[in-house]
Amino acid sequence: MSVPTFSPSELATFTKAGTILRDCLELLERSAVAGVTTLQLDAIAEEFIRSFPGALPAFKGYHGFKHTLCTSVNEQCVHGVPSTYALSEGDIVSLDCGVLMDGLYTDACITVAIGTLDKETDHLLRVTKGALDSVTKIIKAGIKTGDISAHIQDYVESRNCTIIRTLTGHGLGYDLHEEPNIPNYGKKGTGVVLPPNSVIAIEPIVCLGKEQVITAADGWTLSMKDGKNSAHCEHTILVTEGGCEVLA
Repeated sequence: MSVPTFSPSELATFTKAGTILRDCLELLERSAVAGVTTLQLDAIAEEFIRSFPGALPAFKGYHGFKHTLCTSVNEQCVHGVPSTYALSEGDIVSLDCGVLMDGLYTDACITVAIGTLDKETDHLLRVTKGALDSVTKIIKAGIKTGDISAHIQDYVESRNCTIIRTLTGHGLGYDLHEEPNIPNYGKKGTGVVLPPNSVIAIEPIVCLGKEQVITAADGWTLSMKDGKNSAHCEHTILVTEGGCEVLA
């Protein structure tokens, strides 16, 4: 399998788009409060991204998706469709977004707490964010994807949470989903070697209960079958010789 690598000019585009995406997610985190609808957050994100010349919402129109954000609330795990649902105290919402610039895709997600969470859900968020923060410390050119997968799995499962195995990280480039596929579970020493100047999306998607998911009638929103909460955190990462750089 050939993992795409990118030129200095392409990496400069990734960096610019990643900065816009990171700033967009920071704005959304401040904006996600009780009473705000997920459609309102979607509008905030689109307006912000389009305010930068050449920047486009990466998800809008992708395979027919009609929005800038995926907004997954509570037991929804990924691909939630923005709606008139108003966030309320104790909710969590995953805000998944991408910026497309000069044909190159970035992709990142945060899960935001609305007010005070119950103990289990607070733990879920800490584990999901911790898994992403922890795995970035081991990524560098020459690492195998299985090393990343195993690290995330060990981190999550040792803290009594569950990996949703059907949902994975991936490469980024001139498509939103490039090779290689990067599961959140696996064995060390297996998989594809990541070369320098490759760009990947690492995204632990974690739940409190069993990993089975169901698809909503909208054809997009995936939710936990057992109704327990799920969290999702994601970075766009540039792989370098000495480590990695979080672009978004």
